Amino acid sequence: MGILVDRVVLDGLTARMTGLRRFVLVGILNLLAVMEGVGDTVDVVIYGGTSAAVAAAVQVKRMGKSVVIVCPDKHLGGLSSGGLGFTDTGDKSVIGGISREFYQGIWEHYNDPAAWKWQKREAYGNKGQGTPAIDGAQRTMWIFEPHAAEAVFEDWIRRYKIPVDRDQWLDRDVGVRRKAGRIVSIRMLRGKSYEGRMFIDATYEGDLMAAAGVQYAVGREAKSVYGEEWAGVQTGQFHHRHNFSVIKGGISAYLIPGDPASGLLPRISPEPPGNRGDGDKRVQAYCYRLCLTDNPDNRVPFPKPIGYDPGQYELVLRIYQSGWRETFDKFDAIPNAKTDTNNHGPMSTDNPGYNYDYPEAGYVRRQEILKEHEQYEKGWLYFIANDPRIPADVREAMGGWGLSKDEFIDNGNWPHQIYVREARRMKGVHVMTEHELLKRRPTPEPVGMGSYSIDSHNVRRYVTPAGLAENEGDIGVSTKGPYQISFGSLLPKKSQCSNLVVPVCVSSSHAAFGSIRMEPVFMILGQSAATAAVMAMDAHQAVQDLPYARLRDRLLQDRQVLEQSQALGK
Repeated sequence: MGILVDRVVLDGLTARMTGLRRFVLVGILNLLAVMEGVGDTVDVVIYGGTSAAVAAAVQVKRMGKSVVIVCPDKHLGGLSSGGLGFTDTGDKSVIGGISREFYQGIWEHYNDPAAWKWQKREAYGNKGQGTPAIDGAQRTMWIFEPHAAEAVFEDWIRRYKIPVDRDQWLDRDVGVRRKAGRIVSIRMLRGKSYEGRMFIDATYEGDLMAAAGVQYAVGREAKSVYGEEWAGVQTGQFHHRHNFSVIKGGISAYLIPGDPASGLLPRISPEPPGNRGDGDKRVQAYCYRLCLTDNPDNRVPFPKPIGYDPGQYELVLRIYQSGWRETFDKFDAIPNAKTDTNNHGPMSTDNPGYNYDYPEAGYVRRQEILKEHEQYEKGWLYFIANDPRIPADVREAMGGWGLSKDEFIDNGNWPHQIYVREARRMKGVHVMTEHELLKRRPTPEPVGMGSYSIDSHNVRRYVTPAGLAENEGDIGVSTKGPYQISFGSLLPKKSQCSNLVVPVCVSSSHAAFGSIRMEPVFMILGQSAATAAVMAMDAHQAVQDLPYARLRDRLLQDRQVLEQSQALGK
């Protein structure tokens, strides 16, 4: 602010000057203007505040280099601190390095009796997904409250003295300065620039990657693109219970049941879904992962959202009137009598069809999409808990729940991060497909492992030829064990950018990304991305030219798991 104040004074002086004195003073003013907008040059600039970003920053510091996290976020950790506490782990034994350290930090948090404020540890038990949520032998804990995750991330930031510039939004139009195929600096909308030798895009959206001119995809490839069985449109495929076929006789899609002339109910698209395996630009549904509680002392009743329209939820009413009762099946228990509540059933917290333009949208439009999702989800909760037409057993059960008073306290107890299940996906040096995940072919140059099922949420709700509501896009296919993730999937093609690494919007098909997109994997890839960036920088190489053997040695030294034979205790 000092420079700005001085400039106001100096601008007034220049108006009364002529000749050489005015020329010199104007030059000083211009230099000050440039200096005000430029931050220090650092070794690695990380754009984004996700769990991958924090893991990457920790690794850079451990390798003795300077780093800065620049992010639009005010809270670090993305979904890991934004409500997704019932971790999608898959096979925990292949989660290594800094990612595993995060879950060890969670274990340490809950090993303190003071952490159990609303529930005794014994009352919580040890609820997990195949293996224990609390693994004392490995000193890990895999299920947690949002604030506990944020505390671990912020502790790392303090411990490693990592500078973080929050609420900084990349100028996506002209904010990336490039020279000779490399990013030189990035500028934010507020004017501040960050110069670096290497850059990491750790956003869910891939904004830096896109602004740097790197090629990417949005939507679903057709089966013909990579020869994938699970590519494209998924009509007739019901892997989970997130569809209307679970209801005997189905649900009419029309305002007046069975009468097409009455028009479609809200949130049903009139567009036909297309043929199985067709490609399209549709994106799997987003939602907020809700932290709810049934503890009266920590419960905030579901608020009635401004502009609430009960007509938006007529389908929900008909679903309950059919006898369906699975809403609470995904109120997954996390410590202190809370939940990580996720989408479940034909019409739940997901909002299919309302996020298609999010990946490419400008900031204003994205905020509109976020508001639409918040409005929909708050209305869904309020409708079920309060509408007198909802069957009493369901209404009373939902009325016993509410938002957790001690979570997201600066955002009305609502999550600060929407679940961006998929946005842009880079088209890089190597494209991960279902073939690598299903072990039909080997993965070149692995830098980490995943294991969760190929999991895509629905992308739309449409009307069938029989006049019934149906959802489309759901995939749930086991990978039949862990799989490797290629170094090349983190790298743009060298001709497009030689000093950028992308650990979140990785080079992947839609089908493969359905498994890769899990938070433990993002932290794994964040660490590997940072390692590669630092090693390439030290060798004065393009990151694509870094010898894999050298990278592998360092990753193994830092306890990354690159093959199943290294699997850690479960």
